[in-house]
Amino acid sequence: MSAPTFQPSHSAVTARLRSAGCVFAEDEARLLISATHAAKDLDRLVEQRVSGLPLEYLLGWAEFCGQHIAVDPGVFVPRRRTEYLVREAARLARPGAVVVDLCCGSGAVGAALAAAVGGIELHAADVDPTAVHCARRNIGPAGGQVHEGDLYSALPDTLRGRVDVLVANAPYVPTDSIGMMPPEARLHEPRVALDGGADGLDVQRRIAEEAPLWLAPGGQLLIETSVRQAPTTAALFGHAGLSARVVHSEEFDATVVLGKRQETHRK
Repeated sequence: MSAPTFQPSHSAVTARLRSAGCVFAEDEARLLISATHAAKDLDRLVEQRVSGLPLEYLLGWAEFCGQHIAVDPGVFVPRRRTEYLVREAARLARPGAVVVDLCCGSGAVGAALAAAVGGIELHAADVDPTAVHCARRNIGPAGGQVHEGDLYSALPDTLRGRVDVLVANAPYVPTDSIGMMPPEARLHEPRVALDGGADGLDVQRRIAEEAPLWLAPGGQLLIETSVRQAPTTAALFGHAGLSARVVHSEEFDATVVLGKRQETHRK
């Protein structure tokens, strides 16, 4: 006699997820069902999701800019709002451009840029070894290199003064606000990827300060930030000698500050 066919109830899984407070319960149920081939595996995934584990950790990937980005447990999960950072960077990058993704996490931004703009020289860096391992899975197939270390110290010296587009989704949540984040983030994602210091801008300050040493003449720095923090982020860019402007997307509910190194800038 053949084994019974695995026929999970989408409505039952949806109900369990909805009762646990999952806003997109129907979509999550569909994804969890499609990721399993046995009832016991589905029950295990649903139980983990109900307990608060991020959906992306259970699936092993996150959808970002139309791609499936590998996401390992303990790695920052790329947010949809960050697709706006990619969109703005893609407008500036050209084939052959040198592009650097700092605080790369899973490498989602770099991988998406490589897909959007062909032929770029892509480098990414993160201080977290777990993130670096994950990013190499996403960026390696695009021909990019991922470096482990603290911001610019991770990058090859040969990139100094050559970077055309420098993107960073650096942590920008103020330390005292971490406790107000959704449990999925504050309990499961790495603190180093969330905590931006007292005002949320500690890492942004360091990125802006050294950016002119790494940007090519006319090169641009793009940093995701919040509406409230954007004026201060722009001021950091200006203090570093970059001409700054702030752009915002209602569609993505996202804010990006762009800073350009002047053509006549001297190191």
